[in-house]
Amino acid sequence: MHNAENSRYAKTHEWAHMEGDIATVGISNHAQEEISDIVFVDLPKVGQQVTAGQNCCVIESVKSASEIYAPVSGEVIEVNTALNNDPGLVNREPHAGGWLFKIKMTAPADYEALMDLSAYQATIQK
Repeated sequence: MHNAENSRYAKTHEWAHMEGDIATVGISNHAQEEISDIVFVDLPKVGQQVTAGQNCCVIESVKSASEIYAPVSGEVIEVNTALNNDPGLVNREPHAGGWLFKIKMTAPADYEALMDLSAYQATIQK
């Protein structure tokens, strides 16, 4: 089971949790707090090829729209369809029910290049 402690983080506030060659992706608790009340999530398409750092998803809140970037490269193999009816899951459970999509990784080194929780926390406390 993934949680904040065993996930890796991109500078753009996405998290990834690796199981084998599959990375589950979401946004950090810090990011969901900054975005605030999420009202819509435009998820990527299953089968879409993504490159680490590529915009592949949009989260809309009552005050703005935020681009979400793939933290690793590969193919989107699953999206969290529960967000279609309840986008607020991202606010309530950013590391559980509020995950966004899963990627079958083609470059595991992308995952290794991500920050651990303590390194990520140091970047948001500046």
